[in-house]
Amino acid sequence: MTKKMKLNNLWVLALAAAAVAGAGSAFAQQGVSKDEIRVGTIQDLSGPLAGFGKQSRNGMQLAVDEINEQGGINGRKLKLYVEDSGYDPKKAVLAAQKLVNQDKIFIMAGHIGTAQNMAAMPVQFEKNVINFFPITAAREMYEPFHKLKYSFAATYYDQIRLALPKMVKDKSAKRVCAIYQDDEFGLEVLRGAEAGMKTTGMELVEKTSYKRGATDFSSQVAKMKAANCDMVVLGTIIRETIGTVGEARKTGFNPTFLGSSAAYTDLIHKLGGKAMDGVYATMTVQNPYTDEQSQPIRFWANKYKTKFNEDPTVFSVYGYSIIQSFAAAAQKAGANLGTDSFIKVMDSMTYEPDMFGSAKATYSPTKRLGSDLSRLSQIQDGKWKVVSDYVAP
Repeated sequence: MTKKMKLNNLWVLALAAAAVAGAGSAFAQQGVSKDEIRVGTIQDLSGPLAGFGKQSRNGMQLAVDEINEQGGINGRKLKLYVEDSGYDPKKAVLAAQKLVNQDKIFIMAGHIGTAQNMAAMPVQFEKNVINFFPITAAREMYEPFHKLKYSFAATYYDQIRLALPKMVKDKSAKRVCAIYQDDEFGLEVLRGAEAGMKTTGMELVEKTSYKRGATDFSSQVAKMKAANCDMVVLGTIIRETIGTVGEARKTGFNPTFLGSSAAYTDLIHKLGGKAMDGVYATMTVQNPYTDEQSQPIRFWANKYKTKFNEDPTVFSVYGYSIIQSFAAAAQKAGANLGTDSFIKVMDSMTYEPDMFGSAKATYSPTKRLGSDLSRLSQIQDGKWKVVSDYVAP
C-alpha cells in the first residue's frame, strides 16, 4: 500500500469516526434514556417553608405515579429526584450541582423559592437544563429572557396591580394603605399596589413595613388605624398575615384586608382561627379541601390523603400540576425527546384550565410566563372560598 493510499484510508476512518460521534451526540440527551426520563426538583424539606416543600414534593410524586401507571411518556417512565435546600441559596447551588452533574436530570421542575432559583439557574443553564415552572411568583423566573426559563405563576406585582382597583371600586374604598415585608417580596407587593392605585386616580395614604422575622405588628397596625385606612394591602406571608389581622381585630380595626398568593394557604385559617374570616387573597388554583363541593377535586384530595396520610394543600396542587404540564409537553415532543424538541413544543404550547381552575396559559418563543392573571378568594367560615373570576387588565 502506497503512502498516499494509507493517508486516504486514515482520512476515511477519521470521517467515519466523526460521523459516528456526531450521530451519538445528536441522539444522546442527558436525563433521557430508552425507558426513563429523569426529573429533578429542589424543595425546602428542613427549613422555614418545609411544610410547603413537602406538600409540593408529594403532589409531584402523585403525578409521577399516575403517569407511570398509565404507561409513562412515549414508553418512558418518569423518575423524580428530590433534593433539600433548607430554603438556603447556598444549599440550592449544591443541590443543583448534584441533580445536574451526578443524577443527570433532564429538567428541573417546581424548584421552590426566588433566591434559591436565582442561585441554582446558572448551574443548570451551563448544562442546558431547563428551569420549568418554579414555585415562586417572582418576575426573575421569566425575565430577563432566557431560552431555558419557563414560568407559570402570575407575579405578586401583577396579582395586586390587577386586583386592587377592582377591590377599591367594589368596596368603595377611600383610604387604602399597605403593610409589607421589608425585602424583595414585600416590595413587589407594594409596587403592585402603587401601580394599581394609579389607575384609580388615588394614592396609598399610608405605607408601613416590618423586618423579616418580626412577630409584633402592634406599631404598624396602630399607624394604619390612625390613618383611618378602610382597605389594607398585605405584603405578608403566613405568620405576618395572622399577626397583622389578629392585632387589628383585637383593637377593633376592621378594614378590608387583601393579600397576595403568598398568604393564600390553609395555614392562615388553621392557625389564625375565627379572626381570619373576611381576609381576601389573590390566587390561581383552588385549595383542595377533602370535602370540596367539586367532585373531581374531592376525589383527587381524598386520593392524595390516602397516599400520604395528610390533607393536600394548594402547594400539593402546584407540584401535581407542574408535573402534569411537563408531561403534556414532553408527550408532544415525541420519541426523540431532547432539550431542543421540548423547547420547540413549549414555544407554541397552550394549557387549558384544569379542575383546580387555573387560568388558560400560553407560551411562545418570546413569552415565557403562561398567564399574568389571578382571581380572589376569601376566608369564609374558616375556609377559602373563590369569590371572583380572573381579573383581566
